[in-house]
Amino acid sequence: MKKFLDFWAMNSKKIYLVLLALALIFPWVFNKPYIMNVAVLCFLYTTLSLSLNLVTGYMGQLSLGHAAFYGVGAYAGAICATRLGCDFLLTIVISAGVAALVGLILSLPILRLKGRYLAIVTLAFCEITRLVELNWVEVTGGPMGISSIPAPHILGFTLKSTRSKYYLIVAITLVTIFIVHSLMNSRTGRSISAIKGDEIAASAMGINVFKYKVICFTIASALAGVAGAFYATYMRYVDPTSFAFDQSVQILGMTILGGLGSIPGSVIGAFVLTAIPEMLRGLMEFRQVIYGLILAIMVVFKPSGLLGNINFKHIRQRILFARENAKKGGGDRGPAES
Repeated sequence: MKKFLDFWAMNSKKIYLVLLALALIFPWVFNKPYIMNVAVLCFLYTTLSLSLNLVTGYMGQLSLGHAAFYGVGAYAGAICATRLGCDFLLTIVISAGVAALVGLILSLPILRLKGRYLAIVTLAFCEITRLVELNWVEVTGGPMGISSIPAPHILGFTLKSTRSKYYLIVAITLVTIFIVHSLMNSRTGRSISAIKGDEIAASAMGINVFKYKVICFTIASALAGVAGAFYATYMRYVDPTSFAFDQSVQILGMTILGGLGSIPGSVIGAFVLTAIPEMLRGLMEFRQVIYGLILAIMVVFKPSGLLGNINFKHIRQRILFARENAKKGGGDRGPAES
């Protein structure tokens, strides 16, 4: 395992370029509708897992209501597309803005809570949001939801085929990865990491803990809203059952499996827990049991996830430092031996 991680750390850029190339040619090799649909869902859940990882993985705050922001973005996107006739790019901006606003309003009172208290409040918010979507018939359509949502329309082009929508969600996922990576490698990201490590110590160092918690929670909500907007135009139908508590648990499971605080971990977790249930569709009655068993094993034997607590940057620096020391050591021994 150590050799594999060392190889990954030293060749990460090449590995990511190869994976990106595989993702781009995938629709031309596997063009069956069912396989394409699973691939689209893999990237969709990757975006959701990355957004939740900001809060749970990088900031260390357990949220059980992430599906609420996913649903807010989906309904905002559906309303923009069906009633306002917005272009998809504008729809994404509005959906992200509405979800971010809801996340901001929610974060102001609840982010002073910690641990299980925060988890309970976010769980309750998820259920409240579902009930609002279920009963606000004039806006959300109630139990019937919103149907006949048009396909994404971007700069005069309508993306009707599954292949074009696949490339759209790949682009959204890449932008999400860029945002999360840039954020966590900025001053804000370092503050967020310090808060996760020790809030009291971070506060003593002059970091405004509450401010950065609100920023992180709001950005995560906005990214979930973007995923929701895509989901609405991809499925062309939204209803409250798609954004219930079990959806939050599913996204959290992907984040935990892949690794808390790991971008590659979110990708792996989303792909594994999206693809495995589909591969086990023949074992329908045991599928959820196997799904739960996988998560239980991970929680017991590797609670940080597959790639949790693994810093590829530090591994690469360690290897380079060891190589540099070996060269210096060899150079020092040469003259002494001669």
